[in-house]
Amino acid sequence: MHPSNSTNMNPIRPQNKSCPAGGIYSRQSSPNETSNSQRGVIVAPPSGNTNNRENPMTILHKGFDTLAIAIQANIPLDFFEYLEVEKERADKERHDVLTEFNGVKLHLKSHGGKGYRFIANGGPDGAHWFFKKPNAKDKWGIRVSFGSYFLAHYGLAAARLHLEQVLGQLGVRFGEEDVSISRVDFCIDVLAPDFKLIPERFVMHSSTGRRDFIEEMTKVVHGKSGRTTSVTIGSTRNRQVIIYDKRAEIIHTGKAYWWGIWNHTLRGLGLPLLAPDNPEISRVWRVEFRAGKDLLKDRWGIRTWTQLHDLFGDLCCEAGEVVRYTDPNPNDPNRARWPNHLLWELVCAEMNDELCEMRSGCDPNPMKEVHKENHISMMIRQIRGNIITLAALNGKSQEELPKFLQETANDLSHEVIQNPEKTRKQLQSAKDRYVFIQPKKHAHG
Repeated sequence: MHPSNSTNMNPIRPQNKSCPAGGIYSRQSSPNETSNSQRGVIVAPPSGNTNNRENPMTILHKGFDTLAIAIQANIPLDFFEYLEVEKERADKERHDVLTEFNGVKLHLKSHGGKGYRFIANGGPDGAHWFFKKPNAKDKWGIRVSFGSYFLAHYGLAAARLHLEQVLGQLGVRFGEEDVSISRVDFCIDVLAPDFKLIPERFVMHSSTGRRDFIEEMTKVVHGKSGRTTSVTIGSTRNRQVIIYDKRAEIIHTGKAYWWGIWNHTLRGLGLPLLAPDNPEISRVWRVEFRAGKDLLKDRWGIRTWTQLHDLFGDLCCEAGEVVRYTDPNPNDPNRARWPNHLLWELVCAEMNDELCEMRSGCDPNPMKEVHKENHISMMIRQIRGNIITLAALNGKSQEELPKFLQETANDLSHEVIQNPEKTRKQLQSAKDRYVFIQPKKHAHG
């Protein structure tokens, strides 16, 4: 938005120059910006963490959500040979296998992909790793990505430290100029139960694409009446701005740790905690700014850690200007002059902080305990359902169920005793599979 137009019916609101979007780092001019040009104005209330009649919205979380990095280095030959053997084991056993090399534990897949020979991950407290076969002609042999769990709990600085520590243990040597950041997502979660997402209220550059996802109860409605749950603007390689119903998304994907993160914030503010089963008071909307490879490198010149720290805040600020969610003015047909919606004002105000230091501050161990207990509960339900189905197939009545359950347990116990080696391997395999969700100190990988 460019409010320099003298015909603008709304008063020009000053930008907060004392607190630039880059935080403690000095303000950087965006590409193509000259000293005579006027940046679009983003203004927001002084604090998003309020909950009163004038502002019924509360900021629950802000921070990085995805980070993808390429490393100009190849893995050492001894690590490559070790992975080759372990990959064969994973292929033979037909599941991911737990590996450990120089103290680094990783779940290794039985296959590669996208030009990488090996794919592995270190669980929620680690990263996803992609390794190529060492090749002197292809120096970019490693790719690393961090997901929402790690970045929400530990932050960007911890991601960099983790990457350097793990690669150091694996014997990989590289410098800052060997790092190329290829994707960065930054998100802000807003508790706004009364907010209704209306795609037509977005104001954006005419060449920017938009995808809408519309839901009416349990059925999908395309372009008709219903509740819009997500609007995506832009492309993955360039700039994307997304608003979506995060509550609905975490219920669908099972990412229950977000309830702990949000309630940690509410507890600190002295506000009521969220109830997952009550959407009327627990609707959380996420605004996400995604920067792809083309936007980072071609437009902003962001490749290294230093460049990310210096410029990413201004990149997000520009995204909030290029794409805006507005409050329509029925008396003004010019959409470019419509004022920002309160939700957009709050989100843009939060980007005035030091973005690169954002983390939730929530202890991840209770989140792991919740994850483990949820998984145990799910498996118990599956066991109960399978045994009842087995009883039905054996023609048992409800009165005969207790005896049948005991007989089944005795049969399973006998099988375990008769096949100790097979049982030992199955038990160890299960322990390896869930090693990263055990509540304990930070895990390698």
